[in-house]
Parts: sequence; C-alpha cells; structure tokens
Amino acid sequence: MTAARSLAFIAAFYLWSILSGLAMLPLLLARRKAMVRAMQVWARVMVAMLRPICGVNLEIRGLSHLPKGPALIGAKHQCMFDTMGALLAFDDPCYVMKKELMWIPFYGWFCAKAGMIVVDREGHSKALRKLLTEGQASLKAGRQLIIFPEGTRVAPGETGEYKPGIAALYRSGDLPCIPMATNSGVHWPAHGFLRTPGTIVYEFLEPIPPGLPRPEFMRLLEERIEAGSKALLGE
Repeated sequence: MTAARSLAFIAAFYLWSILSGLAMLPLLLARRKAMVRAMQVWARVMVAMLRPICGVNLEIRGLSHLPKGPALIGAKHQCMFDTMGALLAFDDPCYVMKKELMWIPFYGWFCAKAGMIVVDREGHSKALRKLLTEGQASLKAGRQLIIFPEGTRVAPGETGEYKPGIAALYRSGDLPCIPMATNSGVHWPAHGFLRTPGTIVYEFLEPIPPGLPRPEFMRLLEERIEAGSKALLGE
C-alpha cells in the first residue's frame, strides 16, 4: 500500500510541477519576489497533496524563535523536501544551494530568479567569498538566509561534518543564528521513492546569540541541531 500511494504521489507531484512550471515561466520577467511567492504556492499545493495521498503531514514548530525580517538559519538537511516544505515558514527565503541544482530545467531557472545563492562546493576560498558577499546582501535586504551547515543530505540519526561557511556568515553580521531541526528523512528518504506516513517536523530552536567565538558557535550549532533532530526521531 505504501508503495502504491508513493507512486501515485510522484505522478501527481510531477504533473503539478510541470503545469505550475509552465504557468510560472512569465514570472522570469517579473519582480524577484513574485517568483518567491509562486514557488511558495507550488510548495503549498505539493504539501496539500502529500497529506491525503501518502498520509504525510507537515508541522512547523518554534516560529516564535523566527524574527520578522533578516534571519540566519542553520538547518538540518535530510532530503529534497527540505528545500520545498520549509519554504512555507519564511516571508522571503534565500537558500544556499549547490550549483548542480541549477542545471535542473525550470527549477534551476526559478531558483535563480528568486535570488537563491549558488555555491560551487569545489570552489573553496572563492566560493566562501561569494557566499559572504551574496549572503550579506540578502540579509541587508531583509531576507531569511537558510544554509545547511553539513553541506549535503545526511540520513536521520547521522551527523555530517559541519562546514565553516555558516560561521563566516555569523561572524560577519550582528544577527543571532537560529538552528532548525527536522526528521524529514524518515518520511521522505534521500533515496528511493517511498513516502512513509507520519509527520515531517521543522522545528526552530533557541537562537544562538551573536558575537560568540567561532569554536563555541560551531559547537552550540551542532549540539542544538543534532539534539533537536534526534529528539524528533523519538516522537
């Protein structure tokens, strides 16, 4: 039954993505924020389909920790859904994305128009300078900057290496960093097509105040994200 429902959702997901993608093409000539809103509508309908077809719900917790206006969010990354479902938590999200995603037709074009930050993970110091320049510009514009500190998807219950990019952004500004935990990979695995019934949770945790030394910041960030995400696995 789970396999059949998952296949039905995949068919509905791609049909909706094609239809909405065609409808969104004219927005490539519109304002940036119009594309952001259109992508949020696409995500909202996708989440609405996921519930009745696969029995997967979405819950966003801890919104009181998320300020209005600019914010730096360090998020756990377990699956593709993290770049879609979490869109609904923010007013003007700006994701830090790997450049390979920009090669995807429609999706890559729309992310570029929406002003997402594209990073070449092989670019090292050049990539870090680009991240800092564009990240600071996004925060000054009042956007919510979402970065996955591990740099890639990690299976539920596992911990990847936390990269220094988020520490550079944290130290370059005067904003707290808000950790975000999730259990998304339990219900939408990084690989395979099965969508397991249950509730995907995105939880914003206690913000880390600005001004901490880099080692202490990285320690707190990893501790809070990993503890929060593992707690969600136990629910």
